Order: sequence, then structure tokens, then C-alpha cells
Amino acid sequence: MPSAPRPPKTSAWPGSHYVGIDENGMGPRLGPLIVTSVHARVDANRGARLATSRPAGAFAKRIGDSKKLFAGGDSTLGEAWARAIAARSAPTAAALTAPDALLSTLALDSDAALRAPCPSHHADLCWASEGEAFAASAEDVAGCTRDLERLAARGLNVLGVRVAIVCARKLNDAVEAGLSRFDVDLHTMERLTLAARADAGEDVYAFCGKVGGFDFYGDRFGPLGGRLHTVLCEGRARSEYQLPGVGRLAFLRDADDTHLIVGLASLVGKWARDHLMRRVVRWHRAHVPDAPDASGYHDPVSTRFIEATSLVRKKLRVDPRCFERTSLGKKDAARAATESRRAGT
Repeated sequence: MPSAPRPPKTSAWPGSHYVGIDENGMGPRLGPLIVTSVHARVDANRGARLATSRPAGAFAKRIGDSKKLFAGGDSTLGEAWARAIAARSAPTAAALTAPDALLSTLALDSDAALRAPCPSHHADLCWASEGEAFAASAEDVAGCTRDLERLAARGLNVLGVRVAIVCARKLNDAVEAGLSRFDVDLHTMERLTLAARADAGEDVYAFCGKVGGFDFYGDRFGPLGGRLHTVLCEGRARSEYQLPGVGRLAFLRDADDTHLIVGLASLVGKWARDHLMRRVVRWHRAHVPDAPDASGYHDPVSTRFIEATSLVRKKLRVDPRCFERTSLGKKDAARAATESRRAGT
């Protein structure tokens, strides 16, 4: 059987700022979409290769695709990475005192902006933080801190992490505006790239997990839509663009498994999504104590959770747009079919 074609090679990147970006929670019925970026400064030799290679050795046990490393609700490792990175980059130690402070420090948007769409009578559905505590041990965090030091010694210096939170309400509003989840994911990746560019003060090379099954991104850009860009390659494995004043933006298949810097983003993003989904479950359990512990994905437990808590939401006048995501199946299927036709497949 012939081997799969290799993605086209692009010219060497002369800069030193690399960004790994990945999403968590594209397909669930409940909870937010999380898009996370990890920003690093690399040297041109070892650090660059390390950032864009599959984690190996001891790193392979602690960095990579969050879906493969940990199943279900276990996001302790992601929390440990978030705390270790924040300890190196946060302006004050206050960010490390509790999960809500950590998440607020890492969030791309301010607390006020995140809560702005929330109906006042149930804002605590997503934002109540009473009783929360870190799950990762001091030893877990220390292990990630040592890994960061080892990465820095090999030319990859992690500078920070940002977490973009797109709640169910914002996703549903996007649907009403004619966008798909893939559009929202892409546009959020663009925002994170621009934020990293502002932090770096120079052009960045951003590596993103492929958005959906798409190969062509230029005409779907949102925040980057008004900028000139050059297509470096477009295909199933890799689609890459050069943008003057921003840098280079690559969309890669299985990036969280093959690019260490994207794997780091995947792990922190898993923690953030799981943590915010636990808030939704905890809010409902305050009214329905025997409600199941739902992940929010398309599974029987989440279905039972939705059914068991429906009367409470009706009684408390919870806006349906703040709870369950609008189905996008037909719209996204049509978009994917269009992409396939354009690719000649």
C-alpha cells in the first residue's frame, strides 16, 4: 500500500517566537469551547525542532494530545501545567491561590467581557467558584516546572499561556449570525495569534490544530480577514499562510500529537474546559442532588443529566441558549462537502 504523501515543505522561519494553539470541546452538547495558546521563544536549532516535533522520552508521558494521555474528567496534568507556566509568567502570586484566580489570569478576555452575555439571575451557572480547589499536588506542579526548565535548557523557553473561553451562549449567538462552530474556532485561533504577536513585539509562527476537515482557510478568516496573506501550502495534512505584520499561521492535522508546543496547549485547554463544565454540573446539583456527573459530550450520562435537570432550568428561567448548544450538523456537513469538492476529492 503506498505511503501517504508528505506535506509540502515551507521555507525556514527566521523568527524566534513560536505559538501552539489547540481547541478543546468543539463537539459537545454542553459547556464552552476552549481554545488555548502556548507562547514560547526558541533558538533556531534545537528549540525550533523541539517545539515542532512529537514529544519523546519522558516528555511523551506528560505532553501531547490530551485525549490520548488522559480520558474522561481527569485533567489534573493540565492543571499542573497551567500552574507551572503561570508561576513563570504571572505578574503576582495571587494567580496561583485558587482555580478561579488562575483561570482569570490566563483568560484572553477580561472577567467583565466573559460575563457580559450572562442573564443576571443565573450568572452563577457558569461563574460560581465557591468551594473550588486545585486537584494537582505540589509534586505534580514541581514535575511540570522541572520539565519547563529542561525545555528551556534545550532552547525552548515557554513564556506564557492564554485561554480563550467561548461559552454556549456565544456559540449559539454565532449560529444565529450564520456562523458554524468551525468559524468560531478559527476566528478564536486568529485572536490568540494576534495576542501573541502583540506580546512578542515581532512576528510569530503559530501552529494550530486543523479546524474541522477544511483545507482552505484564507476566505474564512475573521480577525485576519482584512489582511494580505500569501498561501504557502493547502492540503489535507497542512495548510499554511504568511501574513505581513503577523507572521506565519499553519493548520496541521493531529498537531496536538505531533507538535510538542500544541500538545501543551491541548493539556491546559482540557483542564479549563473540564473545570468550567464542573461548574455547570455543580450549579444543577445544588438543585438536583442526584443529577449525574456529566461531561457534556454526546453520551448517555450527559443525556440523563439534561433530562434530570430540565424542570429546574424551567423553574429558574435559565435561558436555553446558555445551556445546550444549537445543533450544527447539516450546516457543517454542507461546508465540509464544499471543501472536499474544492480539494478535488
